[in-house]
Amino acid sequence: MMNTTAVKAGRGPVERHPGEQVSLGSFPTYDEAQSVVDYLADHEFEVETTQIVGSDLRMVEQITGRLNWGRALLYGATSGAWFGVFVGLLLSILSTTAFWKAMAWGLSWGVLFGGIFALFQFAMTAGRRDFTSRSAVIPSRYQVLVMASHGDHARSVLSTR
Repeated sequence: MMNTTAVKAGRGPVERHPGEQVSLGSFPTYDEAQSVVDYLADHEFEVETTQIVGSDLRMVEQITGRLNWGRALLYGATSGAWFGVFVGLLLSILSTTAFWKAMAWGLSWGVLFGGIFALFQFAMTAGRRDFTSRSAVIPSRYQVLVMASHGDHARSVLSTR
C-alpha cells in the first residue's frame, strides 16, 4: 500500500507520493540557487532532501586559439609527457629499474609518441579544424527542489529570509 500525503493546492487536495519533489524556486544563476540551499543549511534544515537541477542546457564552445603544426606538436608532446611520466612511475614501482632512469625513459618516449600522434591527427583534419577550444554544457536556469514531505518546512524557513 502506497503512503500519500494530501496537500492543499488551489483547487483542492493533491496527492503527493513518497519521493516526489516540489520546487522552492527557479534561479538564473547557480550562485543564487546555492545561496538558497546554504540558507536552509544555516537554519538547520535537512539539506540532504534538496537538489539543485540545471535545465535548458546549451553547449558552449570557447575558442582558445589558432592551431598550427607547432602548437599541435607542443600540445601532443605535453600530453605525451604526462602519460610518459605515469608509465615511468609504474615502471619504477613494478621493476628493479632505478626511479630516475624509469622516469626519464617514460618521459622521453611519451614526448616522442605524443608529438608524433598529435601531428598525425592534425594532418588528418586537413585544415577543417584549425583552432583549439574548450566545451562546456551550461544550464540557463537552476531549480531548487526538495522532497515533497519537507516542502512546507523548507518554505517556512525561507519565508524568514
